Amino acid sequence: MENRKRPLEAAGTHNDCFKTPEKRMSVVRLLDSDYMQWGVEETCQYLRTEDLGGWEDTFKAQKITGVGLQYLKDGDLERIGIKCLGDRLKILHSFRKLWQIGAVPNKVFNDPIHGHVELHPLLVRIIDTPQFQRLRNLKQLGGTYYVFPGASHNRFEHSIGVGYLAGRLVQALNERQPELLISPRDILCVQIAGLCHDLGHGPFSHMFDSKFIPTARPGISWNHETASLSMFDYLVNDNGLKPVMEQHGLVLPEDFVFIKEQIAGPPNPVSVQDKKWPYHGRPEHMSFLYEVVANKRNGIDVDKWDYFARDCYHLGIQNNFDYHRFLKFARVCEVDGQKHICTRDKEVGNLYDMFHTRNCLHRRAYQHKVSNIIEAMITEAFLKADKHIQIEGSEGKMFTLSTAIDDMEAYTKLTDHVFEQILHSSSPELAESKQILRNIVCRRLYKCLGQTQADKPLIVTPEILRSWEKDLAESIPQSSMDVSLQPEDFVVSVICMDYGMKDKNPINNVHFYCKEDPTKAIKICKNQVSKLLPEQFAEQLIRVYCKKTDDRNLEAAKKQFVQWCINKNYSKPQDGDIIAPELTPLKASWSNNNEGEDAEVNDAPLNGKKKAKVQLLF
Repeated sequence: MENRKRPLEAAGTHNDCFKTPEKRMSVVRLLDSDYMQWGVEETCQYLRTEDLGGWEDTFKAQKITGVGLQYLKDGDLERIGIKCLGDRLKILHSFRKLWQIGAVPNKVFNDPIHGHVELHPLLVRIIDTPQFQRLRNLKQLGGTYYVFPGASHNRFEHSIGVGYLAGRLVQALNERQPELLISPRDILCVQIAGLCHDLGHGPFSHMFDSKFIPTARPGISWNHETASLSMFDYLVNDNGLKPVMEQHGLVLPEDFVFIKEQIAGPPNPVSVQDKKWPYHGRPEHMSFLYEVVANKRNGIDVDKWDYFARDCYHLGIQNNFDYHRFLKFARVCEVDGQKHICTRDKEVGNLYDMFHTRNCLHRRAYQHKVSNIIEAMITEAFLKADKHIQIEGSEGKMFTLSTAIDDMEAYTKLTDHVFEQILHSSSPELAESKQILRNIVCRRLYKCLGQTQADKPLIVTPEILRSWEKDLAESIPQSSMDVSLQPEDFVVSVICMDYGMKDKNPINNVHFYCKEDPTKAIKICKNQVSKLLPEQFAEQLIRVYCKKTDDRNLEAAKKQFVQWCINKNYSKPQDGDIIAPELTPLKASWSNNNEGEDAEVNDAPLNGKKKAKVQLLF
């Protein structure tokens, strides 16, 4: 972990907050890139935005530019003809907002991942709300905590980390390229977006919006990003933060729109063919700001940087990506009329490592077979308990687990604690759900029969999953035991593993620059990097579980799973030769354990003679 500047030993007066040379330089840099660049016209334009246009001619006559704003005093304004004290105070207040963002003392958080994290007071005001504090009770990795004992961290600390890294990245760009004219307002808005991007998560995080809600309410289109927007609105209004945001220099509603667009994208996305700029919070020449928190173009954003480092730390998995290095080389270049965040050409290998780390986390932890079945069991318990859990929302209205997403007051009360609420309930209506959760606690879990793959990606719907469960129950091999398994005894789960952009290579959407000309953006093809990089960037895994866990039923279910794979022409399960040695020889393509990987070796001459192929039948 890189060394950090130590916070000030004591908080003195307002002016004492910048005793260290480092902080003073940081603030000056922010000011240089913003209002101190203004000429007379820009100064007058700011007066108009603050409803002070009546004094525009006075400022023009005195040729007041941005450089002099910080030195204006009440007596100066009176001398140039602004006689009314109220007008002078209003003008001074408006100008002080320009440098207030960079000049207030920050609060220090001690984070195990990023060290001593300094956050702006407005961010602290947001953190100190019930809506944000709710994130303390939402597990970052959902059911994965029941497999990895260290994965106890929550959305709360992740959100603070993303808000911090968002500021780090934008400030790095600002210091490296002051010509970008990144303002203190821009930096603060990006930090708020990073801080609030996960406000809409439900119990057990992604389990709620990817498993529970689609099953409980199949007719709606909902995800945690849209819920984050609603929760952010509710947070600001419920805690009266609009005046506080204005006091710290934000311009509403423009900055409010900008924050929300960073979280969930443009309100009305346009097609690729339409070249119209889709955002309203910031103009097109500031397009790079939309790539910090949630990068829709290539997936390289501070959200991933934090959860890579944080999840690896708590899971005990090695993180192969170092965001500190990216910060050193990040700069903005123009590409087809828009400005994008680019990095050095020599960093292309590190970015492949970043996406490989993402894939490893999914394969080893997020999509762990036991984690997945625990989340499937929790989902099943929640579905059975849905209408019996009552949560009071706005105006005294009552909501269930699945309808609480329609009311943010009710949704604020919905956290992981609902697991314990059901587990310790004495209500007869929750008895069935309670038993499922008790089975999880006592480790009586559904058993994984194995996983397989189709020859090509499949479009999977709930109806297809139900038909597969029926087919599994009917795939009875000839050498079957006298066991009768029903469709409801099987659970089929389809998992998509990729590099973050479906089957596309995300690096194809990344631009780089060379040391010789850092202003020119270039692309680097995969074959320019290494021949050892993946040929495909996505795969689909089909996992099958059995709810009956006694030895007799489990043995029969495993054989039926192998028979089902044969019938469907899917790949051989990894342990297929062990659990059903009498079945696997029936499929010719399964006879070669390497399934074509060593075909060239097997066909190659050996001591002048062609190596014979031997097929063993059991």
